[in-house]
Amino acid sequence: MTRTVFITGAGRGIGLAVARAFAGAGDKVAAGYRTEPPPDGLFGVRCDVTDPDSIHEAIEQVEGQYGRIEVVVANAGITRDSLSPMMSDADFRDVLETNVLGAFRVAKLAIPGMLKARWGRIVFMSSVMGFLGSAGQTNYAASKSALLGLTRSLAWEMGSRNITVNAVVPGLIDTEMIKPITDKRRAELLSQTALGRIGTPDEVAAVVRFLAGAEAGYVTGAAIPVGGGLAMGL
Repeated sequence: MTRTVFITGAGRGIGLAVARAFAGAGDKVAAGYRTEPPPDGLFGVRCDVTDPDSIHEAIEQVEGQYGRIEVVVANAGITRDSLSPMMSDADFRDVLETNVLGAFRVAKLAIPGMLKARWGRIVFMSSVMGFLGSAGQTNYAASKSALLGLTRSLAWEMGSRNITVNAVVPGLIDTEMIKPITDKRRAELLSQTALGRIGTPDEVAAVVRFLAGAEAGYVTGAAIPVGGGLAMGL
């Protein structure tokens, strides 16, 4: 079954891997981005998740190109790291605005079409830091933890219409986002990772594709870890 899939933050990293995975499976993919468009071969749609008008225009563009959106992957996210005493209100607010409110806005605007069809898949991108916490990342950890509550509340609201809502919880994944991590911190995280290695964006994308497929039709409200054992059981 070919579906229309809209992924935010798909210009690079995990989002780009997710877009390529769906496109490789034959789905109609719209790769949302704010500043860095996806490579040639993917249908790029500018979407600033902090701007409701931008999201609305992006969804209209996707639906005009491919028809009703059936799968949403809310992947767009940012970091503004700093120890709490030095962190500005703006840095805390900006991270929540993008990572939580942006994800909610995208899902909210895609849901009406899913309700009419009585079918849909929504996947939020959380992080193990939302469960573990991380020094210097109170804003990021808070935002990723908040996505769990968003996931489970929407799962309750949408379940009767055959719309599943799940969260993927990556651990240490080889993307631009982990480059600022110090060697000491990286070694600490790897020591807590049962598989003892950094994961790849493609490994995360495979789980996202599963949650969006027919095989996961009875999975909703779940937080699926993709962290090699990091934060297992939390």
